[in-house]
Amino acid sequence: MWLLLTVVSLISALGTTHGFLGKIAPESPEANMNISQMINYWGYPSEEYDVVTEDGYILGIYRIPYGRKNSENIGRRPVVFLQHGLLASATNWIANLPNNSLAFILADAGYDVWLGNSRGNTWSRRNLYFSPDSVEFWAFSFDEMAKYDLPATVEFIVRKTGQEEISYVGHSQGTTIGFIAFSTIPTLAKRVKTFYALAPVATVKYTTSLLKKVSYIPTSLFKTIFGDKMFLPHNYFYQFLGAEVCSRELMDRLCSNALFIMCGFDSKNFNTSRFDVYLAHNPAGTSVQDILHWAQAGRSGKFQAFDWGSPYLNNLHYNQSTPPYYNVTAMDVPIAVWNGGQDSLADPKDVNMLLPKLTNLIYHKEVLPYNHLDFIWAMNAPQEVYDEIVSMLAEKNM
Repeated sequence: MWLLLTVVSLISALGTTHGFLGKIAPESPEANMNISQMINYWGYPSEEYDVVTEDGYILGIYRIPYGRKNSENIGRRPVVFLQHGLLASATNWIANLPNNSLAFILADAGYDVWLGNSRGNTWSRRNLYFSPDSVEFWAFSFDEMAKYDLPATVEFIVRKTGQEEISYVGHSQGTTIGFIAFSTIPTLAKRVKTFYALAPVATVKYTTSLLKKVSYIPTSLFKTIFGDKMFLPHNYFYQFLGAEVCSRELMDRLCSNALFIMCGFDSKNFNTSRFDVYLAHNPAGTSVQDILHWAQAGRSGKFQAFDWGSPYLNNLHYNQSTPPYYNVTAMDVPIAVWNGGQDSLADPKDVNMLLPKLTNLIYHKEVLPYNHLDFIWAMNAPQEVYDEIVSMLAEKNM
């Protein structure tokens, strides 16, 4: 029975972004816009590029070359690259008003801002060799995002801007792939001035989020329910639980959204007038394999590569019978960390295990009231986090 309840709880989280009662007409125009349109809507310039990874994935990345307050200054600007988290996209950094969205704040502060998109999300669902309808397309997790996506994107930005170094801001899984890439690819690490980690995730040993429940589900059962391609809902269970569990209109829409169920929801600190934007663009998608990788991490409590299920398959991928561990201590990039005291995904106990392993930790702040999504959408995020990032960037780029 406990297993059935776990499965049902999981499926209840994975409805469409518009809720059981049907699509509700959005109040914010950005709910129906793409990323470039969202940027332009507020009077910022935008550029869109395709980055092709070594293994053939085509990633849509976006640029805000300057802000509204400094458009007359057309000289070279320091580059800041923003990388989203699990089930998310570049829209995370531009979903609030300009004075409350990190990408716009950085552009107005004089930075050349780039927004990444991980393979498999709404804006990066193409491949040179495989169709998104194929199993092969979805055979990836955050391992490949770190091994292929991040290096390809950073190198593209370096070539395009002519700048040898960038600053990196990651949220959630965006920090995870940073930890992996910067500790295993020294040439890439040298490109990074400072790593700004928001709600960092390496181990998820102590997480109390839905990922913990996912870790209890046998892999075979999980694949029976969700398949082996994109991480998608089964609408029958979603509709049943949407009707039974979520009684009010707003709660119905939140209860049906995988991102909020996975990461938490802070009703006191979110601008409720922006929910239509959040829900229209999230979840942005990932692979079943990516979720299974996090489930493995929840079971093991370790920070290691994806377990392909047998010594033979692991040997094919890693030349060893078990998945290799990721050694965060090998990363010497200067890093500043902000974590939340109420974060159910990046639990403070996991963060406290991580901090001593960061050999070049230059700053740490725990924002006690924050949960996982507050770092991208909280109304007071500029005061709690963003102003500090801007100040630190200014010192680094003097």
